[in-house]
Amino acid sequence: MGREASRKCVIVDIIDDDFVLITGPKEISGVRRRRANIAHLEPTTKKVEISRGASDEEVREALEKAGLVEFMREVIKLPRIKGKMYQLSTSA
Repeated sequence: MGREASRKCVIVDIIDDDFVLITGPKEISGVRRRRANIAHLEPTTKKVEISRGASDEEVREALEKAGLVEFMREVIKLPRIKGKMYQLSTSA
């Protein structure tokens, strides 16, 4: 669990079979633009229309147009059991 755990992001580009380029953008959800392993991401049902490799500004505009800015700002609450934090799902 890293500093961006439980935060939402947008996939901007597909790098290869294992990695994608993501962004929050940082000023909206706190997720900086970076490469991420797809095994560490949990998909949602939401989708925004952006071009491949879109800039943070283009992603922000698309989120505003789709009315998803507040959704992106929400942090997912992870369950705590016996003082430990657990992931939403596990990969085998």
